[in-house]
Amino acid sequence: MKVARKSLLTLGECMVELAPQQDGAFRMGFAGDTFNTAWYARRQLGADWAVAFGTCVGTDPLSDQLVAYVDAQGIDSQYIQRVSDRTLGLYMIQLDRGERSFSYWRGQSAAKLLADDPARLETMLTSAGLVLLSGITVAILAPDARNRLISALAAARKAGTVVAFDTNLRQRLWTSNEEMCASIMDVAAVSDIMFPSFDEETAAFGDRSPEKTAKRYEDAGASLVVVKNGIDPLTIWSKDDGLNYFKPTPAPAVIDTTAAGDSFNAGFLSAWLQGGTLADAAEAGMALSAKVVQGQGALVDV
Repeated sequence: MKVARKSLLTLGECMVELAPQQDGAFRMGFAGDTFNTAWYARRQLGADWAVAFGTCVGTDPLSDQLVAYVDAQGIDSQYIQRVSDRTLGLYMIQLDRGERSFSYWRGQSAAKLLADDPARLETMLTSAGLVLLSGITVAILAPDARNRLISALAAARKAGTVVAFDTNLRQRLWTSNEEMCASIMDVAAVSDIMFPSFDEETAAFGDRSPEKTAKRYEDAGASLVVVKNGIDPLTIWSKDDGLNYFKPTPAPAVIDTTAAGDSFNAGFLSAWLQGGTLADAAEAGMALSAKVVQGQGALVDV
């Protein structure tokens, strides 16, 4: 699997984040699973790599702040489309001994329209050497837009774009488990690299082991499957090397697990894209994630 261009595009939703602070107040920021990966990847990749974020936002002052923030972080904002009468979604983090839960408000989220313009979608996807999307990216779309995105991914993949997909299963965003599983497998069928999380996969698909998860996505057509499993061993299957396992070093303290998986993806992909082995990529992903969970909120300076 070869990446033709030194450009990473992440595609999805960036929301307003309210993160709890030690004094009981909440800090406002911007975050979202695929945006988090772009943010961390921009810090891990060399200057010869371009990092872009694709989404839709509103024309309101809050959306202005987000676009200005994206630009200030060195992330290319040219694929952020403005939509009138829409705005950003919002979520609040709640913590219990480091484990997070979320409350969401996304009724008027402009990101739900990110696949409504076929020409724009094609331009975005074919511009990238590698494009990363998530199960949330897919879940927030209307069914016709979801199908449009899957077709565009298939065409971009055929044209040479490598497609990476973090399943990031959020059942509350779907009408049923059956709809979620079917849609996830439809996207997996047009993906080269898969980033499932075992606890989510076993709840949704009934997988009894990380190896079962890896095999299901291998059968769907992936060339590389990275099964995340918290503090338990990371399971990686690749077309060239078969199954391999990597034991993470636990973080000395877990303050907030928000973006643990997103930052892992950034560390893994950044190392792999810059010529590292799968072992290098696994270690880079686990090391970055272990640093991130020691801070608060999704975006932690490490």
